[in-house]
Amino acid sequence: FTLPYEQNLIDTIAHDLGRWYEHKEAEQRIIQMATHDTLTGLPNRHLLQDRIEQALVHDTRHHRQMAVLFIDLDHFKTINDSLGHDIGDLLLKAVAERLLTCVRNEDTVARQGGDEFIVVLNSIAESLDASKVAQKILDALTQPYHSHKNELHIGGSIGIAVFPNDGTSAETLLKNSDVAMYYAKENGRSNYQFFTDELNKSAHERHTLGLDLRH
Repeated sequence: FTLPYEQNLIDTIAHDLGRWYEHKEAEQRIIQMATHDTLTGLPNRHLLQDRIEQALVHDTRHHRQMAVLFIDLDHFKTINDSLGHDIGDLLLKAVAERLLTCVRNEDTVARQGGDEFIVVLNSIAESLDASKVAQKILDALTQPYHSHKNELHIGGSIGIAVFPNDGTSAETLLKNSDVAMYYAKENGRSNYQFFTDELNKSAHERHTLGLDLRH
């Protein structure tokens, strides 16, 4: 048995709790919209900047390297223009899901905008570890996509900048990985290139050696 004043108190508390919960939910939605890409759910460029800065602090303290991979989809505009933006959006979501399967939990996959994605590899042992992930991403991207009875094929060009040699700030690493990505496009697309020539040569030699050993 509940007295009237007790019931009023319970109702007031329940009402206040409900309003508080709605406020917290709205707050979380606003934060999500401000920090994540609405289409793919990946971190957007604002959160990406913060993630890179955090990784820089962590890896500087622990004397580790990190890598920023700038990924641009090859011929995405052709698919978007010929099949429509709805198919293009589904393809971008599928690409985002594939990228997430290529990295560790502590790494970051973000959408820079359009058909550009960024992968941040935190705490890598050596620069060439980034080339293994880049090749894994290229292999994943080239698998066929099935959407609305269409079989779609797409590739990617990847530029890689490595901390600390290629930059010590988020802005510099993003800029240099972008430069390396354009170098990858000039080299025939569907490949990766390091910002540093010396690393490009080492990665190429390792790739060639791996092929020779396989044969």
